[in-house]
Amino acid sequence: MTNITLARSYFIKATKRFKILGVLLKEEAYSDVIREAQEIVELSLKGILREVGIEPPKWHDVGNLLLENRERFPGWFRRRIKRLAKISKVLRRERELSFYGDIDFIPTEEYKINDAKKAIRDTKFVLDTAQRFFHSVKKNPDYRRG
Repeated sequence: MTNITLARSYFIKATKRFKILGVLLKEEAYSDVIREAQEIVELSLKGILREVGIEPPKWHDVGNLLLENRERFPGWFRRRIKRLAKISKVLRRERELSFYGDIDFIPTEEYKINDAKKAIRDTKFVLDTAQRFFHSVKKNPDYRRG
């Protein structure tokens, strides 16, 4: 399997998983929306990195790699990198708490509908950006460097 195939596989998985967020929101499972949103963002951004020839690390927040390698991306994408990195960082910070909680942090009580809706909006921004990126790479393979 090549990096390009794996990169696009990540994006396909992220796109399919996005549909889950609406179900979780409807079920008022707000902490699960946060956790799933983080994983969708992680898959999307790691797919983008792979597409330009960067092997993504095993950690969850890859926003800094986008920032460090901004020259590998088209201009329109570079203008979104700070927001993409911020979304990745924020959701990464919530990853464990939203799933496991802590002795003084019960996820099902702490996360509210506004938290979940923001996570969905941010995830949609990441997916829309990834979709545009993969479409632009298809049209202009010169973005693939590595």
